[in-house]
Amino acid sequence: MTEFKTSREIPAPVAQVFAAFNHPERLARWWGPAGFTNTFNVCQFQKGGQWSYVMHGPDGRKYPNESVFAEIDAPRKVVIHHISEPKYRLTIGLAPAGTGTVVSWSQVFENPKIASRLEHVVVPANEQNLDRLSSEVLRSSP
Repeated sequence: MTEFKTSREIPAPVAQVFAAFNHPERLARWWGPAGFTNTFNVCQFQKGGQWSYVMHGPDGRKYPNESVFAEIDAPRKVVIHHISEPKYRLTIGLAPAGTGTVVSWSQVFENPKIASRLEHVVVPANEQNLDRLSSEVLRSSP
């Protein structure tokens, strides 16, 4: 198993959900699992743009990350290549739903052994990430 999928419906329009991605100050507020904060060194939200940041864990540890925004199809899709270890491709889809937007989250790891070893962390972390995205979107609702 190298792919982890989840989804969430957020009661807000697609454009409002997408805005939480394309504004770096907002992305920094919600990105990552519960208890983490971020310091962005570079966040070029455009196709091929670099994204270099440090995630600060609740335990005080620092986790440097290097990614590239591989694809941006505003406001429907964002594809991120995480180029530092562990290497993965994250595809985030946004689709209108009856009461808002369905966010689909598909994370594919390059190495199946690493994916297997990290599954117990990745699965709940992805859910927490979507919790934080939902809170950010609803906090900024008009």
